[in-house]
Amino acid sequence: MVGQSPAEPRAAVLLQPFVHQVGGHTSMLTYDEHTICKPLVSQELSFYESLPLAMRQFTPQYKGIVSVHLKKDSLGNLTLIASPGLGQPDTCGRLDSAGADPAVTLWHKCKWSHTQVTKTFKDSCPGKMLLRTDLQYHTDSLLEDANGKQAERKSYNPWGLHCHRQHLNRMSSKHNENKLHQFLLLENVVSKYSYPCILDLKMGTRQHGDDASEEKKARHIKKCEQSTSASLGVRICGMQVYQADTGHFLCKDKYYGRKLSPEGFRQTLRQFLCNGNQLRTDLLEPIILRLKALLAVIRKQSSYRFYSSSLLIIYDGQEHKEGVDQHLPFPKTHSTNPSRVDVRMIDFAHTTFKGSKSNPNPTLYDGPDHGYIFGLENLIKILQSLLEGK
Repeated sequence: MVGQSPAEPRAAVLLQPFVHQVGGHTSMLTYDEHTICKPLVSQELSFYESLPLAMRQFTPQYKGIVSVHLKKDSLGNLTLIASPGLGQPDTCGRLDSAGADPAVTLWHKCKWSHTQVTKTFKDSCPGKMLLRTDLQYHTDSLLEDANGKQAERKSYNPWGLHCHRQHLNRMSSKHNENKLHQFLLLENVVSKYSYPCILDLKMGTRQHGDDASEEKKARHIKKCEQSTSASLGVRICGMQVYQADTGHFLCKDKYYGRKLSPEGFRQTLRQFLCNGNQLRTDLLEPIILRLKALLAVIRKQSSYRFYSSSLLIIYDGQEHKEGVDQHLPFPKTHSTNPSRVDVRMIDFAHTTFKGSKSNPNPTLYDGPDHGYIFGLENLIKILQSLLEGK
């Protein structure tokens, strides 16, 4: 820290790719252990600033805005540096690898070149644990180290690296190093989990925003028609699930999710709840209860349309026995939930609602988002059938 006086600037923060990003196309970055950041979109900021009270338990906590710029070293490696300004939340301090999550520390050891991210990553990261071949995201595989052996807590979903590489390429080609970019600071909703199992679901029967071009609109409509978005109102956008029998995370990406039939969607949902040894039936009821609570809230949100937003279902891949791991407390909203599950809505760049500051003349909709509700209802039905052993 550069002093403690509130009148002085805060220390710069080196941003790292968020190792548990399983979906989306925007690069999510780690700001500190409990905070991630993403490029600011005015429509998303407007949503967080006027978030209905009832929805707050189902969304990440909004922590403010930070300025970010590119920095290039003598070898041409690019990094992203956050420069906290005055009035930033006290919870967001300097990122320090001492005592940090091993997942974060792992990425600290990597240098990022916008032209050779893959090669640099393979050469500089211990164990070379992420990639067996050159960024093959379209394949479904267990992640291994270079020798084909499992690595203790060192296999992570490669999607974050993919998004980060693309993001650096875009930024470096369009802007110089001195340009400041505004990023949103948001709660890291998986920070309390030892082995976060994450399912990223694209919700609703429509994905394009009101501002989409005719070309983009047609593209998104086609994706929905050819996937479970049309038939179920939900499709898989990414997944990682810890396999206790191998010590690896099993990962799926959005390309896999787009190809699934309704039955394939159901089987993948079941796979998300399987730890390699058994189906985690203990998770089903608490997840269903959270989804029903969210459904009740969404039904009351008149004028809101959550186009292209996602829903995360999260649980810890390491089962915790009663009386163990007391240093990992349950959040207050889950104090009666021994299975440590969470359900959170994310990605609101195309969310529209009456009174949006970023769009003074939005397309006004009556009633709740029926496409989103349709997806939630089908998701609950499928999980209920798994609970009943069907």
